[in-house]
Amino acid sequence: MSTLLEVQGLKKYFRTPHGMLHAVDDISFTLEQGKTLGVVGESGCGKSTLGRVILHLLEPTGGKIFFEGQDITGLRGKELKHSHKEMQMIFQDPYSSINPRMCVRDIIGEPLKTYKLCASREEYNSKVLSLMETVGLAARVADSYPHELDGGRRQRIGVARALALEPKFIVCDEPVSALDVSIQAQILNLLMDLQEQLGLTYIFITHDLSVVKHISDDICVMYLGKMVEKCSSEELFSSHLHPYTEALLSAIPLPKLNVRRERILLKGELTSPIDPKPGCRFAPRCLHACDQCFSQQPELREVEPEHFVACHRAEELRDAKRQGS
Repeated sequence: MSTLLEVQGLKKYFRTPHGMLHAVDDISFTLEQGKTLGVVGESGCGKSTLGRVILHLLEPTGGKIFFEGQDITGLRGKELKHSHKEMQMIFQDPYSSINPRMCVRDIIGEPLKTYKLCASREEYNSKVLSLMETVGLAARVADSYPHELDGGRRQRIGVARALALEPKFIVCDEPVSALDVSIQAQILNLLMDLQEQLGLTYIFITHDLSVVKHISDDICVMYLGKMVEKCSSEELFSSHLHPYTEALLSAIPLPKLNVRRERILLKGELTSPIDPKPGCRFAPRCLHACDQCFSQQPELREVEPEHFVACHRAEELRDAKRQGS
């Protein structure tokens, strides 16, 4: 299977009165066509910023972005507009990401008008209704307004709008976090069905590890702008190696009565992402930190086949876990 997206050393810094905020700091990965990369981490880790930089909604500070082998890092004007046909986004809040003064038909059809893809009003209406059917929206709501619909239908509008230009790649930025649990399952199943039918490639951003396990082929874990672990979904949940990943997984509730998972409570001060000091950014909260962790930034390296970890003590913790089991 061919590589659709490749990111090399991607950085996004924001200037603040106190210095440069390192929102995304030296992120690299590849994503194969038709696959889903889950991106997880707590609020403020830079996962949403990463998605927006890849799509050029924010300009990168450094690094390279390759799409289908082409360097799209410096695209501007018409070239950037053309690349947006292939790369779309589904936003977290379905209400704030759509125009409340437009009806469903016009919201979904707006990309068709922008790119002049319909020769007549009849073709336009036909494509809009086809998109609505694809995402499970009844034709009767075509002339309704967002405030008249529930959260699930609003998010289906966002999905239909993202599909309007027939993209190959979609960034899903926490698309189910604002929805009820029952509606979350519907939207997740819709996204997975669309991926199978249309051959779509996703980056799925979320803070919910149980959700990302359901939809992702590979998962990367971010902490304060850095990628700290990346491997297959199955590997992450069975043989995770980074202490931060272990703490995240310990917070997932078990759906069993009288069975509790041992929680790992992180203590200590968060490292400031503004001009961060040398060393591991997780070290002040890590139960396994050593002197090297406070003085030297660990590189993301392959500790197991296709399992990458940014931790000085990864092998030591892996061996200790195996001996303990």
